[in-house]
Amino acid sequence: MRVLLVNTNRMQPPIAPVGLDYCAAALQAAGHAVDLLDLCFATDPPAAIDRQLARAEYGLIGVTFRNTDDCYYPGRGWFVPELASVVRRLRQGSQAPLVLGGVGFSIMPREILRAVNADGGVMGEGEFALLRLANGDTAAPGVIWRADGQWRAAPPQPADLASLPPMRRDFVDNARYHREGGQLGFETKRGCAAHCLYCADPVAKGRTVRVRPPEAVAGELAGLAAQGLIHLHTCDAEFNRPLDHALAVCEAISRRELGERLRWYAYCAPTPFPDELARALRRAGCAGIDFGADSGDDEMLRRLGRDFSPEDVRLAVERCRRHGLLCMCDLLLGGPGETEPSVRRSLEFMRQISPERIGLSVGVRVYPGTPLAQLAAREPQALHGPGARSAEFFEPTFFLSPALGEGIFPLVSSIVGTDRRFFFSNPTAADRNYNYSGNDVLVDALRRGCRGAYWDILRRLQEGLPPE
Repeated sequence: MRVLLVNTNRMQPPIAPVGLDYCAAALQAAGHAVDLLDLCFATDPPAAIDRQLARAEYGLIGVTFRNTDDCYYPGRGWFVPELASVVRRLRQGSQAPLVLGGVGFSIMPREILRAVNADGGVMGEGEFALLRLANGDTAAPGVIWRADGQWRAAPPQPADLASLPPMRRDFVDNARYHREGGQLGFETKRGCAAHCLYCADPVAKGRTVRVRPPEAVAGELAGLAAQGLIHLHTCDAEFNRPLDHALAVCEAISRRELGERLRWYAYCAPTPFPDELARALRRAGCAGIDFGADSGDDEMLRRLGRDFSPEDVRLAVERCRRHGLLCMCDLLLGGPGETEPSVRRSLEFMRQISPERIGLSVGVRVYPGTPLAQLAAREPQALHGPGARSAEFFEPTFFLSPALGEGIFPLVSSIVGTDRRFFFSNPTAADRNYNYSGNDVLVDALRRGCRGAYWDILRRLQEGLPPE
């Protein structure tokens, strides 16, 4: 069968659709012909769709939907309407079954299907379900399909990632993304067993952790390095969980002597993060870590469902510094129970431990299927944004502790002051924009050759350092 895969993510700076690279590898290994329609760089998306559909007859069209919104309180960018317009245009030009997928879709599949006229979708991993769909199996695990006027879903089942073919990363134009986006993603595992109050990752990818063979990861990175594509970032929720797998991946990368060629960054939890891991990361070419610290306040960490303490965060930052890793801590302010004293404690704690940068997300996006959605339904006074009146939390909806409300923004601004280590967006002050999407400063820096994690690029710009 000839299959068309469509990337709908047009956010700038551009993010390479790693999921389509992976799905294409699985389809091609099974003997299917696969074409790519990448709308990220299209100046006229409808015309690009028409041209692609005129080139071939397709038996299946897969459309990836990475982000439902920008998850950003001041911006509240909402991407479902644009997805609907892409689907309509595809419908006009092809009779092929049209299937949605991707992380954004997997978080709220029924809500998106109600808003978009597709035949069905894939919840979770696409490599396995797409193969089944290409063979006409609409009841495969992870597939949601319209039958008799209703959406019928077969729950996703954890799959053996070792059964995937080698990921050559030659389907997407990764060289262009590397030129214009600065970094490419790669996965070492899927799923997350943590119980964070707000996180949609277990909803989209499941709670069962499935790891890729370390040699398969290293082989993928070696292939990217051979193409000169060396600025990378993990797509894992938390690279260091489980610890033994993270160490094995670093060892596999080092065995191939890639540490001197690659410059990559990772998302990590503050625990476990022993010296052994920090050394292994540095040896494997990792340049920096973004810790999901969430708060510097013990009580807020418990409320958010985190299983570490502020002291664990301090030790993780210290170990990064000891082993030459750059470090950023992301905080999530305004969650249930947040007060002025807890905000002050968090920000002062970050000043004390002094990571290179601190990202401040103020207002917590409420996603359906998360524990926060259940709590928020009982506290409507805490909800803000276009979806605040809906119990589905489909459109952008944000939780702000009623003890603070939107007063949290001037409070944070007064505490942070002119300290540029804090990346903070104040809706009433346009001079501080921490949102990566549509960040003109960041886009311009990438055009001028800056490379690395976006937070590290912004850090270098602030400090007047040359591009890397």
